[in-house]
Amino acid sequence: MERKQEFLWWYWLYQPYKWFVFTPLMLVNSIVFAILAALFALAISPRAGSFMGHCWARVSCWLTPVWAFVKGKENIERKKSYVIVANHQTGWDIFLLYGYLPVDFRWLMKKELRKVPFIGFASEKVGHIFIDRSSPRAAMHSLEEAKNKLVNGNSVVIFPEGTRSRNKEMRPFKKGAFKLAFELGLDILPITIVNSYKIKRKGFYNIVPARAGLVIHPVIHPADFHNDIDGLMLKTRRILESADE
Repeated sequence: MERKQEFLWWYWLYQPYKWFVFTPLMLVNSIVFAILAALFALAISPRAGSFMGHCWARVSCWLTPVWAFVKGKENIERKKSYVIVANHQTGWDIFLLYGYLPVDFRWLMKKELRKVPFIGFASEKVGHIFIDRSSPRAAMHSLEEAKNKLVNGNSVVIFPEGTRSRNKEMRPFKKGAFKLAFELGLDILPITIVNSYKIKRKGFYNIVPARAGLVIHPVIHPADFHNDIDGLMLKTRRILESADE
């Protein structure tokens, strides 16, 4: 009972901070870094613009605050392209991956996000890939675009669940990420996102501070599966489920 009262005390203390400090600062943070990302991408390179996205994500975690951790960095080979496959718990997964994963990557994003003020334009200039899910043909065209960008150490992040689980349990996987890995001959880098669901809890804008992070697993070689997509999916899922804090 004592522990519950303590939780309620800090939870309600956090609410004024969330509305009057975090929310306006996040708005300014997003606009400023979106503008910087677009400018850096246009004036220097998409990779420079992506670095601004990295800064945006870290500042977002600091503001929440999120105490982030990363395990398994030794499993990453520098300047190598991957199909990065991660579970998807909440929107804070984006901040954790973009802020703390030491890999230059591009997001696969819903095409509707292109219309988000500032962020949509910046994402386009940085080189993130917008997926049109209106038809299988449109989705395949988007994946063809992804193939052209996965060179010189650029990787792509895909959430095979397709949507947020909002808890520790993963939803069924879709095959797109694994087909892409087979077609491009790229290794899969599995990453388990841990405790993101503790930051964004059930309910409207129900955000609280938490400790969350990434567990980076050893790569999976699709060539070992001889075009067995189901086997590759099952292996990846088991690896993602094996991680703990």
